[in-house]
Amino acid sequence: MVTEQEVEAVGQTLVDPQQPLQARFRALFTLRGLGGPVAISWISRAFDDDSALLKHELAYCLGQMQDRRAIPVLLDVLRDTRQEPMVRHEAGEALGAIGDPEVLEILKQYSTDPVVEVAETCQLAVRRLEWLQQQSGESVVRGPYLSVDPAPPAEERDLGQLREALLDETRPLFDRYRAMFALRDAGGKEAALALAEGLRCGSALFRHEIGYVLGQMQHEAAVPQLAAALAQPTENPMVRHECAEALGAIARPACLAALRAHVADPERVVRESCEVALDMYEYETGSTFQYADGLERLRSPLS
Repeated sequence: MVTEQEVEAVGQTLVDPQQPLQARFRALFTLRGLGGPVAISWISRAFDDDSALLKHELAYCLGQMQDRRAIPVLLDVLRDTRQEPMVRHEAGEALGAIGDPEVLEILKQYSTDPVVEVAETCQLAVRRLEWLQQQSGESVVRGPYLSVDPAPPAEERDLGQLREALLDETRPLFDRYRAMFALRDAGGKEAALALAEGLRCGSALFRHEIGYVLGQMQHEAAVPQLAAALAQPTENPMVRHECAEALGAIARPACLAALRAHVADPERVVRESCEVALDMYEYETGSTFQYADGLERLRSPLS
């Protein structure tokens, strides 16, 4: 049983800028797991932070929680042009993940946002909501991963056909995302290498999502491509951030070297992503039961 005082203590860790970023991330994912209005309230309070990376993850977690009570704060973040593009983009994606058709018209409005990552995200969210409506009440089947994705996996199973669809930049972005998630769900080296080719495609939003799914797959075949994207100073910081976190999740020795090389990167979101990824690497290679260990840390302060 989790007490109100424990939830408050985890929330205080999240919103405290004096806490190490790794501890704040673990607190965030603890709140995500707990769910409910109090957790949403604490997560929402942290959008005033000056870390774009943290705010991006706040929006991601609110979307994954799929609780309608998070819609007002996510709409505020999407509308706030003072927020960094990667934060506004994630708020748009989260609104699509929650899946409530009430936000459809607002997402259509922001589908022409001057910030291309925000516009493309809202276009995808609109397509996802329309796709959900076409399912007419049928339950959406979850794949091997527990995430709520911006597009359902394609029904095609041939890896060659999926690779072709993924890399064809003349196709609608939603269809290419569907190929992306089908390749992820297929798993294996061939699928991972096909996805890694997507790191050379034109859309920064698309490349960033490729980094995310490669982190979910945790296949070491993609490590050289992820490390190369992270090391590219001219790459979009949003892409480099996702590649760093993917390397932390894959957690092989080559990942450790790549992450350590960028812990002092001049780009703040990259630097912070490497810090968090190194913490994830430690979790993946250690004996800790779970990453979202905010409650355990409260109950065993010496651990």
